[in-house]
Formats: sequence, structure tokens, C-alpha cells
Amino acid sequence: MTTVPVPAPELTVGRQGHYAGAVSRLVAFGTDVGASWGAYAVGVALLNLAVKLVTGHSYNLSNHRILAFVTLSVWEFVYFSYQWAVSGKTLGMAIFGLQVVTKEGGPISGRQAFIRTIALGLCLLTLGIAFLGIVFQRERRALNDFMAGTAVVYDWDARAARLRWMARKEGPLRHGPEHTTPAA
Repeated sequence: MTTVPVPAPELTVGRQGHYAGAVSRLVAFGTDVGASWGAYAVGVALLNLAVKLVTGHSYNLSNHRILAFVTLSVWEFVYFSYQWAVSGKTLGMAIFGLQVVTKEGGPISGRQAFIRTIALGLCLLTLGIAFLGIVFQRERRALNDFMAGTAVVYDWDARAARLRWMARKEGPLRHGPEHTTPAA
């Protein structure tokens, strides 16, 4: 019977716990923006449909630009801060294996999620300058991370890979002197 080579632990763990890089964070953020705007558009369409069913008149939020901007801003704030407060990751971050943690590596609080979301808006107003820390700083923290006392790390669940290799290693079909049980 052939033996299955077991990879080194650093290969099964990958980059879990390491600071996330600029490209990973940008792709996750882009995914979040797409998901949140898509959900916002669906919500606006459902609101329009509900108003039309009740009143018989069509209501278009784009005719009220200030209201649309305020509604979108509130929606984006809720989208990011709620997900960060509950799980430390947004939908985009979960897809790409990222998580927001405290600068010490623990789970973030609701207060930190709130501050991080407000600071994210401020960072966007700097046209990207506030994000340069992600590229040039060792801990890859942007201004919003410094303000909230957070960091973004890779969070791939490497346990599943380790369990799969352990199952092969300790399965009943393994033979050899190292897997024999001593006689009683």
C-alpha cells in the first residue's frame, strides 16, 4: 500500500494570522462595495414596488439625490460596521479569507467596528493617501486601522486541511511498524 505524503504544517496553515496585503484587501473591499451596492439597488427596487402597490404611483429615489445619498451612506455604514462588529469580517473579507482583529490579535468590539467604519469614510475622502500604510508599513495598517486599534489578517480555515491529512494518516488502512498496536 502506498503512503500519502503529509505536507509540512506551514503549507497547510498557509498565511493564517499574517497581516493581509494590499491586493487582498482591495479585492475584498471591491467585492464588498459590489455586494452592498447590489443589495442597496435591490432594496430601492423593492421600496419602489411596495410604494407602487400601495399608492399606485411610482417612487424613484434617484429623483431625490440628497435623500438617496444619505440613504446610501447609512446603508454602507450599517453594512460594514454591523458585519465587523458581529464577526470581524464582511462578506468580501470572508470570501477572500480576511478578518479584522485588534492590534493584539483578538476579536474587535462593537466600538472598534463603529470607529473603523467612520474612519474608513474619512480615509476614502483622502483619495487613497490614508491607505498607504497598507503598502509601506510592516503591520499593513491603514489610517482607519490605527484610529480603531485594529489590523487585518489572513483567516483561512486551515483546520479543514489539517484534519483531512490527519484522517489519511490515522485511518484504518495504514499499515507499517509505526502503526501496529502492541500485544496485550
